[in-house]
Amino acid sequence: MKLRAALLSTAILTASAAATAEEFVIRTDKPGAEIQPTMYGLFFEDINYAADGGLYAEMVKNRSFEFPQPLMGWESFGDVKVRTDGPFERNPHYVSLLPADHPHKSTGLSNEGFFGVAFRQGEDYRFSVWARSATSRPSKIRVELADPASMGETQVMASQSITIDSDQWRRYTVNLRPSETVAKGRLRVFLDSSEGCDLEHISLFPVDTWKGHENGLRKDLAQKLADIHPGLLRFPGGCIVEGTDLPTRYQWKNSVGPVENRPLNENRWHYTFRHRYFPDYYQSYGLGFYEYFLLAEEIGAEPLPVLSVGLACQFQNGDMKAHVPVDSLQPYIDDALDLIEFANGDTSTKWGQLRAGMGHPAPFNLKFIAIGNEQWGPEFPERLEPFVKAIRKRYPDIKIVGSAGPSASGDKFDYLWPEMKRLRADLVDEHYYCPEEFFLTQAARYDSYDRKGPKVFAGEYACHGKGRKYNHFNASLMEAAFMTGLERNADIVHMATYAPLFAHVEGWQWRPDMIWFDNLNSVATASYYVQQLYSTYKGSRVLTLTLEGRPVTGQNGLYASAVTDSSTGGYIVKVANTSDAPSQINLRFEGLKTNKPLTTARAIILNTESSAANLSTTDDSNPLLLDNTIEHPDRIIPREMTLTLKNGANILPITIPAKTFGVYLVR
Repeated sequence: MKLRAALLSTAILTASAAATAEEFVIRTDKPGAEIQPTMYGLFFEDINYAADGGLYAEMVKNRSFEFPQPLMGWESFGDVKVRTDGPFERNPHYVSLLPADHPHKSTGLSNEGFFGVAFRQGEDYRFSVWARSATSRPSKIRVELADPASMGETQVMASQSITIDSDQWRRYTVNLRPSETVAKGRLRVFLDSSEGCDLEHISLFPVDTWKGHENGLRKDLAQKLADIHPGLLRFPGGCIVEGTDLPTRYQWKNSVGPVENRPLNENRWHYTFRHRYFPDYYQSYGLGFYEYFLLAEEIGAEPLPVLSVGLACQFQNGDMKAHVPVDSLQPYIDDALDLIEFANGDTSTKWGQLRAGMGHPAPFNLKFIAIGNEQWGPEFPERLEPFVKAIRKRYPDIKIVGSAGPSASGDKFDYLWPEMKRLRADLVDEHYYCPEEFFLTQAARYDSYDRKGPKVFAGEYACHGKGRKYNHFNASLMEAAFMTGLERNADIVHMATYAPLFAHVEGWQWRPDMIWFDNLNSVATASYYVQQLYSTYKGSRVLTLTLEGRPVTGQNGLYASAVTDSSTGGYIVKVANTSDAPSQINLRFEGLKTNKPLTTARAIILNTESSAANLSTTDDSNPLLLDNTIEHPDRIIPREMTLTLKNGANILPITIPAKTFGVYLVR
């Protein structure tokens, strides 16, 4: 975790046990519910160019010429023909480059990438292509990384030639090392011989991907996920699971196997928001279910795949004719059963063998599966029921996640919870994108939930500020306050994931989001650091923390929770001060063994104290409405400092500043 040295004065950090101090009593001798390993996780959906153009490190747009307009993303020059009898059944398009009619003319292609092709000086980029010569004689292409806007002597920052020495389809690779860093470059491919050639699946990746995988992930973005220390990775969404219509739903079987034969899918987000319209937003499926499972394994998270229940997006399809009839669901149920086999089956099974062939003979040890996203009405449980029966029969140990619909209350929510209980779903997915008031009033939300029913998965949530639906610190503080209630109710809340996860600064359609990026840089928001602090310091078991005998759920603007930490033998207290004034608090630890007194304490503080120094004349004058940006990535980051326990007592006196989230580590 990135921490800043202490900048706060001693007076702000510690205080004597004055009569005005609030007293939080933490019972250490009666630990409660276990904090689940999956408690704090990640929700991934391909919105805001999160996959292609984002986490998936492919730099070429429309690499297999399968967009509805086959040359979308490409500029062609000379004699270029698009053909449809290529070597890959599910990606039949390719291009033929034919010699120009004059030795000083050129034939070739230029790819615009995703908001440009960005590359760094001195780093290696792997170009690959499936190609064949048009005749029995060899052909040649020249590959370049170029900067069309360069004012220097040359636009070309890297160049390599490839001899295509066969009239049979074959994969060719070459590395390119640019001489300069360029944010808005292009990939160019020239025919460089008198013999023509055919090209398919033109690809460009940085060599230095996450964990070095060839069909890999962008390293800085994947590292930010790992740095949260998540216990869960939910994928692939979200509304893309449903699709605008059933043909465009996410189909996991299309996302596995050889990457060059994974078919294109229309991304339902490219036309959903007309005010942020991206007609060239498609899914290559290069980041597919195998890659999701592998990422989850590598960052230490449990995978949670979500599959279609046979309902297209209900917001966009009121007509039941748009959905799968209940008696026609078997192919969808088979997809769920086959997915479990893909994840967990041994290599003698059909889908386990495919997984092994992709490079992972050992099972992924899948424990959870979600069916449906945020469906509602009787049409959802009547379709979910046959899934539940089939999964329970074949895979009784798999936990099934149902849904409470698209909102945190109301008729749809009230109808679905009893239905999820009736179907005996293991967890119920709740979504809430709400303003500040919701997060300030819902810290006790789960105190009265039925402990005998399904557990809760807070599957999509974020504070959407009233009139300020963008990233700012105040929204993250509201989230931190609300999450004390998740933690306090860890016996019923087993999973929680902020959403959405990623957004490209030029390609966003929905905000706020946890991580923003351009083609060269990325930045963690204040909400990211809230999630990171909760996940890194989630602890082991819940402790009772009270103020005047009651849980701290908003008294004087304060919210708090406490847990044990089995890794250190200590305790972790989280406090959010949402008020406009600092609060003096005595953290009193009761029930300690007499031979194990508390000896050390430290705090990790997240607030806007240091952000004012980064204000410019174009910024909002209120630091609470600021967040980290590409230009100012360290405006609001956690800061760590040492605290002093009260002599002779198991009391930690603190003063938590106004508008601050603090994590206090005591042992």
